[in-house]
Formats: sequence, structure tokens, C-alpha cells
Amino acid sequence: MFSFCKPIKDKKRFLPERELDEGFTFTLFDKADHIRLADWNAIVKSDAVFFNKDYLSLIEHCYPSRLETRYAIVYHQHIPCGIIYFQIIDFEASVFGDLLNEEVGVITSKRIRLFEHYLDKSGKQILMRLFTCGNNLISGRYGFLFKDSINEQLATRLVLCLTDLVSREEKLRGTISATLIKDFEHPLQPESAVEEQKFVKFTVEPNMEVNLPAGINSLDGYIQTFSKKYRNRAKSIFKAGTGLEVRDLDTNDLKNHQVAVYRLYENIYKRAKFKLLKLPPVYFESCKRIFAERFFVLGFFKGDELVAFCSGFVMGDTMEAHYIGLNYEVNKMYELYQNILYTFIERALHKGLRKVNFGRTAAEIKSTVGAVPQHLECYIRGQNAVSRMIQKPFIAFLQPQPWIQRNPFKEELVEEQ
Repeated sequence: MFSFCKPIKDKKRFLPERELDEGFTFTLFDKADHIRLADWNAIVKSDAVFFNKDYLSLIEHCYPSRLETRYAIVYHQHIPCGIIYFQIIDFEASVFGDLLNEEVGVITSKRIRLFEHYLDKSGKQILMRLFTCGNNLISGRYGFLFKDSINEQLATRLVLCLTDLVSREEKLRGTISATLIKDFEHPLQPESAVEEQKFVKFTVEPNMEVNLPAGINSLDGYIQTFSKKYRNRAKSIFKAGTGLEVRDLDTNDLKNHQVAVYRLYENIYKRAKFKLLKLPPVYFESCKRIFAERFFVLGFFKGDELVAFCSGFVMGDTMEAHYIGLNYEVNKMYELYQNILYTFIERALHKGLRKVNFGRTAAEIKSTVGAVPQHLECYIRGQNAVSRMIQKPFIAFLQPQPWIQRNPFKEELVEEQ
């Protein structure tokens, strides 16, 4: 049994190779630029963008006052065998006021009513500090990586140990706080170790993925795998987008169109169910500068007017859809959103990729272009009475809403799959 660590004095937190147990040690860093890069990169594959030191450093610089980070390199007998990273975000009372109003109106306990009254009086006060193993800005399991020599059960215990240790050293248990470990397609093993640490498992909106058929390298070929109903629907969408010019935006374009790009992004952000962190205007230009070949931004123009954009990363044989933006006033006229989805697929096919990861939200619409759900589970632990009280409505708020999965493919193709 892997024993859990005790916190040590603040000044010693970042000492090299602190002892864990069973021959394991770890070193903690508070900035991506402080990481021992050779040891970190001994674990990270070259195409793993969301573990890339430059990407992590960019995120830190985007939120200098809203986001704190911690990075751990795990060693076995002084050889790096794994990496784990954490994000720490403070929430204002107003965020939870909205949450409570929406989710727990039927709760009549005196404790909740008193808490709601407190929220009304302290909208700008920091109420909760969320300590996350993973990345709050993207969906997917991006909190830790281990070498193949570390089996799943041992990796889970190491993650739980470091999560518990680092959260205690951040003095989180003295505030209204919770610990979150996200996002997993399969439950963490062994589940008993997770339960021992009093984590509650819950599901969130699924990741929507398109698995591109082998031997097809064009959007037209892809559409031919659809049933007649969905082929006609796709043709109607393409017709609505006739006259739109799609341009690859380089760093100069992104600088020149920064105001327009950001305004379109804000349109999406304002409609988001859960507004966690808002990107700064320079984000897209910075990503393009750092990841010139792996990152792309496509602009959809009607004449000289930018009416939509989409962005993404190419990672191995997968295209990772990133942020998008659009003008809702002309969205229906040009079928902007669905043209964006098909543009991702077209670009992935041209690059010979095998998968498009669309991420969460709008699951039903994404399924009409061939995306299928990959269900995700998270684990959360309230660390004091008030955070545990918030936990139930918080989980309810993040639960996926009922939706109808559409299947655009021909019946014979479905049978083969």
C-alpha cells in the first residue's frame, strides 16, 4: 500500500527529489519555466502539445492573477518516470450565487438559505479555491503522464498521493475549497484507492470524436459515406456557405484581425454554460507564434468581414479542435457552425489524419457530421463543510443534458463498424 505523504514547511516545498515511498521521489515546480526540461521531456512525447513546456508557460502568462500552477516530476530510483501538473483557480461568490440559483432552488434547508443570503452580500469575495489535477481550459486527460513501466494502479496511487500532498501544502484545507481530478474515459484503477480518499465520481459532457474512415482523403468522399438524408443536409450546409472565403491566418493576420477575432470568441464565451477562464486577446497570435506548424487558425470571410473562425492543433494522427468564434447574427444564414465542423474534417482528411476531437458541447449537432461520444468521468472532493455543501449542485450543474445521438452514415457502414 502506497502511504500518503505529510506536508513540509513552505520553504522546502521545492527542494529536489523529496521522498515519497517505495523508491519514488518527486520535485515540485511553481512555474513551467523552472521545470527541469530534460527530465520533463523524458516523459512527454514530441506531439503532446498540452504537456509542452511552452504551452504551459503561455497559459500561465495568460492568467497572471487568476491562475496558479504546480508541476511535479516523479522519479523512481532517481530516473524520471512520470509528470503531474495542477492548476489552482479562485472563484468569486457571484459564480456560486448563479449556480445555486439555477440548481438548488428547491432546497429549503436553513443552511442553504443562509448561505445564499451570504452570497448576495459578498459577490466579489473569493469563496472557493479549486485545485485541479489537469487542465481546466480543455477537455481530456491532461493532468499526468507516466512511462509504460508504471502500471495503471501504481500511477493512480502516485497521482492521489501527490494531489493530496500538494493541496495540503497550498493550505487549501483552511479555505472553502475542493480538489478535482479530470477527465477520464475509464474509471481510475484501483477504484478503492480513489474511494479511500473520499473522492466522488461524476460524469460530464462527453468528448465528441470523429473517426475518419480509412482510404478516404477528401470531404466529398467522406460525405459519400452518409445516408441520402445526411448527404442532402450536408449539401444544403455547403450551399449556405457559398461565398465564404476560408483563409489560413498567420501571426501577422492574427495581429491585424485581433479585435475581430476576439469579438467572435467572446460571442461563444458569453453563451458558455460554465465560464471558468476567459482568454486574453493575444492568445491566438501567441499560440501561432509558438506552434507555427502544429497550430492553425482559419478565418471565414464574407468579403472583407470576418464572420467566424476556428482553431486547432495537430497532434500525431489527431486534429484537436480548439476555440472557435462566430457572428450569431449571420450564423443561420451561412450555417457557420456546421461549416466550421466540416472544415475541421476536411482539413484533417487532407493531412491524412485519422481522428478529429471536437471536445465537449453541442453533442447532437456534432453527431450529425459523424462524431461519436467518448464519455468522461471526473473526481471531486470537498475539503470542508461549505465546499461539500456546494458539491452536489456543482456536480448537477456539470451533468450532461439529455441529447439525441444522430447517425449520418449508411447502414452498411454502421454494420461494418
